[in-house]
Amino acid sequence: MPAKPTTKKGRETQSAILEAARTVFARDGYVEARMIDIATEAGLSTGGLYRYFDNKTEVFAALIADIHEEFYTQSGHTRPILQTDPLAALTEANRGYMEYYYKHRNVMRVFIEAAAIDERFRVILRNMRDRHVKRFAAAYRATGGQDVVRGVSVEVAAEAMACMVEQCCYVWFAQEADCNNPVSMAEAITVTSEAWYATMFSGLKP
Repeated sequence: MPAKPTTKKGRETQSAILEAARTVFARDGYVEARMIDIATEAGLSTGGLYRYFDNKTEVFAALIADIHEEFYTQSGHTRPILQTDPLAALTEANRGYMEYYYKHRNVMRVFIEAAAIDERFRVILRNMRDRHVKRFAAAYRATGGQDVVRGVSVEVAAEAMACMVEQCCYVWFAQEADCNNPVSMAEAITVTSEAWYATMFSGLKP
């Protein structure tokens, strides 16, 4: 990953590049996006763009890095109420995640495309999921949860739920133009949160 610029002008230029990249990747996809198009969108020469990034993979990785951190932040403020009101905690965590996903749904669609063809982005996607799973598992155990949920480890159960939310977001939001059953944000948050709760907290047997 290229180093962060040290000057105000450099930081502003890099920010402009990433905003331009967001537009170009969302429009053209990961495979078809070109450095020259990113430079044009950012109002730079191609040479000017290459002073900040070596190739489009580096540009996209920088774009995803910012989104990765914000996903983690947006969905991570609920631990204090997980024990007293787990459904409310799960609902707020999913709200933060899903609303942020919707805001960046076009970039996330391209991210899935990139992960399908580039090992670097497969690793980033896996690490994003693992980070959420580990945080939930730690919070679950800290609030009196068991190590085993429905016959599997907490991590496996949490990963199943995390994958459910990821895929729901991809189908309902990233691919919303092709979704046969449009789902509102409120419905999306409710149904995924209740599924988390039923799996992790309701005590129902599979």
